[in-house]
Amino acid sequence: MRRRPERRFYFRLASHLHMTVGELLARITSRELTEWMVYEKIAGPLGPVRDDIHTAMIGSWVVNSQRGKRRPLPLSKFLPSWFDKPAQTPEEIYDRIRQINAGLGGTDLTAQRTPE
Repeated sequence: MRRRPERRFYFRLASHLHMTVGELLARITSRELTEWMVYEKIAGPLGPVRDDIHTAMIGSWVVNSQRGKRRPLPLSKFLPSWFDKPAQTPEEIYDRIRQINAGLGGTDLTAQRTPE
């Protein structure tokens, strides 16, 4: 995903259209795909990302309406944490899973495999 960031767009669009990325790329022309990319740039993010932003906006309005004369909290305080986090590599994700597994007293079965 880091080498081909356009794939993130493919996943957003496929989710928005209720299909897999494979189905999307098999059914859509390059021209239409480009038009969808332009549409997203104009209209804003597709799918659940947009819902997260809308929910954060409502949350910030509710909280800030109750803060009296105190300075309002910025919208960024209400966005889910993954908006600020850089994408992790599969290796980083796997290492973190191994750490959690070890912390919970689990056994790494991949370490017990014998070479074929």
